[in-house]
Amino acid sequence: MMQNILREFNIEAANSGVSTGSTWLEAGGDTLTSFSPVDGKDIATVKTASRADYDAVISKAAEAFTEWRQWPAPRRGEVVRQVGQALREHKESLGRLVSYEMGKSLQEGYGEVQEMIDICDFAVGLSRQLHGLTMHSERPGHRMYEQWHPLGITGIISAFNFPVAVWSWNSMLAWVCGDVCVWKPSEKTPLTALACQHITAKVFAENKVPEGVSCLIIGGRDTGEWLAADARVPLVSATGSTRMGKAVGAAVGARLGRALLELGGNNAIIISKDADLDMSLIGCVFGAVGTAGQRCTSTRRLIIHDSVYDTFKTKLVNAYKQLRIGDPLDQHNHVGPLIDKQAVELYLQSIEKCKAEGGKFIVEGGVLEGKGYESGCYVKPAIAEVKNEYSIVQHETFAPILYLVRYSSLDEAIALQNNVPQGLSSAIMTLNLREAEQFLSQGGSDCGIANVNIGTSGAEIGGAFGGEKETGGGRESGSDAWKAYMRRQTNTINYTDKLPLAQGIKFDL
Repeated sequence: MMQNILREFNIEAANSGVSTGSTWLEAGGDTLTSFSPVDGKDIATVKTASRADYDAVISKAAEAFTEWRQWPAPRRGEVVRQVGQALREHKESLGRLVSYEMGKSLQEGYGEVQEMIDICDFAVGLSRQLHGLTMHSERPGHRMYEQWHPLGITGIISAFNFPVAVWSWNSMLAWVCGDVCVWKPSEKTPLTALACQHITAKVFAENKVPEGVSCLIIGGRDTGEWLAADARVPLVSATGSTRMGKAVGAAVGARLGRALLELGGNNAIIISKDADLDMSLIGCVFGAVGTAGQRCTSTRRLIIHDSVYDTFKTKLVNAYKQLRIGDPLDQHNHVGPLIDKQAVELYLQSIEKCKAEGGKFIVEGGVLEGKGYESGCYVKPAIAEVKNEYSIVQHETFAPILYLVRYSSLDEAIALQNNVPQGLSSAIMTLNLREAEQFLSQGGSDCGIANVNIGTSGAEIGGAFGGEKETGGGRESGSDAWKAYMRRQTNTINYTDKLPLAQGIKFDL
């Protein structure tokens, strides 16, 4: 079946990883092989971009921008609508490819493609709502207003855990805003990027979109560094680790460009004494083990009230006993593999560090072996009782390790939740209105996302997505996140035969 899916997306045994749309360049970089963590098999190879390839792509994108920005925004939105329709037609196959190449469950693979479809719908509506403002001038006979213009080239650096959805959050909004996009996907998931480029290129060609509006450059760290340092790229949107984001932010900032950063999370759920424990259990377990704990919004910490701590701990342990770990394409399984053996090693190191600091594991971890686990990437979701100040707890571990912390007052719980370097997603489980409002108040959660009676993992495209502190401060997807892809311009028009100056200044000749 996978071979049929590869053929559907024109993916061959060996591929070029450099494209300006319908045109695929003879890539001059190294050869990259994509391995599936599901079974350890190599799927296909991709030739990466050389520096000359990169410069050719950027030049073509800059040329395309001069035409694309002149298209009316609703016309650009119509093209994005057709991309959404094409994604609907390929949802089954693309979802399976996401699941096989990345290792997330098939339902999550389908969900990721649905998220792409949803952001297309959002962007289509947005294409008719790129509103500015009108202001009253202090000078008679003058009109003031502001409008928004496209920036130019948007560089997109995406991570392996959401190999296609995060690209769509950026590209669909950037396109309706009038920008062109250059995408550097994770080198761990290049084939899903090839599939998306083929889908998009077909729609763009049918609508005579200029070559260069949708560009792909597959490569390693150096390719991302080229984007970050390139003054021809006014905006770089980067998703990944805090370490990577700091490097990108520094490079972009050094040239006074714009960086939109979506980085690490260390997300907590507060379990109140007034929580519905059965409902809370679902959000906590999915948040901790969904995508094998490899979401930036994965639940890392549970902060549980003393009075319900033992009861909820027992529920968690019993729930973990029911988890089925295995091939993510089998929809009976809950948990698939980690992305690669390096991730497995980091998982094992984190467990040892936790134990060394005094953490007590109530659900032991470990690597699974035997039939069905030949890739070496399947691990057991683990639970440890810890103190929030442990250094390993302060760190984002991209694996299914859940930390339990006790609290006695809500003020203490909120302080514990906030007392980590990251600030992406947070939640409280409570039926107490006062607790919910306190959690959402100015003295409550310091995260970009704060939920009540739902978990930390999973976000709808209608809200702006992003976080504070070491999460980077960026916002993507819904609400007014579109403004990141545009430049603001203030305009004043004098429609009289006089030229009064602002602030009453006199300047007579």
